[in-house]
Amino acid sequence: MGSGRVDMASFSTQEICEKVGGELIGPADLTVSGVDRLETAEVGQISFIRDRRFAGDWAGSNASAAFVGRDVNLEPGEGRALIVVDSADLAVAVVLDLFAEPVPGPVGIHASAIVDPTAKIGSDTVIGAGCFVGPNVVIGDGCVVHPNVTIMDQTTIGDGCEFFPGVVIRERCRIDNRVILHANVSIGTDGFNYRPSNDSGSIRLVKITHIGTVELHDDVEIGANSCVDRGKFAATVIGSQTKIDNLCQIGHNCRIGQRCVIAGGAGFAGSVTIHDDVMMGGHVGIREHTIVGRGARLGAQAVVMNDVPPGESWVGTPARPVKSFFREYAALRRLPTFMKEMKRANEKVSG
Repeated sequence: MGSGRVDMASFSTQEICEKVGGELIGPADLTVSGVDRLETAEVGQISFIRDRRFAGDWAGSNASAAFVGRDVNLEPGEGRALIVVDSADLAVAVVLDLFAEPVPGPVGIHASAIVDPTAKIGSDTVIGAGCFVGPNVVIGDGCVVHPNVTIMDQTTIGDGCEFFPGVVIRERCRIDNRVILHANVSIGTDGFNYRPSNDSGSIRLVKITHIGTVELHDDVEIGANSCVDRGKFAATVIGSQTKIDNLCQIGHNCRIGQRCVIAGGAGFAGSVTIHDDVMMGGHVGIREHTIVGRGARLGAQAVVMNDVPPGESWVGTPARPVKSFFREYAALRRLPTFMKEMKRANEKVSG
């Protein structure tokens, strides 16, 4: 049995084609009951071929069907089908929703949950075992709060949110609608802010109190073990539809725009501003008070020390425009040859 195979509902290739708005090449009545990679898919499963680079893998795959991009010129073969789509990745997303099993969740409000009498819980909201909901918390309709979630005083939560086990939401935070927080996310933790003080001749570090909040707007999703610090005296803000991966750190007073995509391990110092539609790879680091313009792209492990203009792509440490980075890299690779040529020239002159 192929990796990741589970028993799922079944659909015909014609039904799947209609779901994704594609063009079917091959039999319409093939049964599809799962999704897998080309190399591990079995008969009865569907896979995808994102672009022409992977077209050659189709012949060796056991998959019954595959989504293919419109630039892929490929024949399905006997007893197999291809579904031509604008984006194979988006088509797979649609099909995964069809096959997805419901995430196990609580029913009602568990007897072991502690819900303060002043808290307001919306209709059809469920709260799992071991949760704590503090005074004057407001939770909207249709939310799922999995076991061992802590929601502290005066926090406001909209409709349709889902918080997985171990999530901690500190006091006075605001979370809008359809926000998803994965396991062990911390929202509203204190900012990391200390200042040295020479008090009576003894130097010590003074902790700066943070009295601000965090605002997560509609459809934000934050991956497991990520942290969002509260503002010093205002709000740390994450704009609607922004998606943040696992193990990310968002410092105090950061403002992140809409539809940003932030990959795992990224870390932002305090007061960073990220405008709308920014995408960044894993382990990007951004210096405090830096501004990243709308639509910018930051490569994996980029260390951003200066403002990034809108629409530009930056990579490297320290980060700079991608063209500059590769010019410098090419020059660096030529350096040993250049040094040898200089040595020979000097020997010829001295000889």
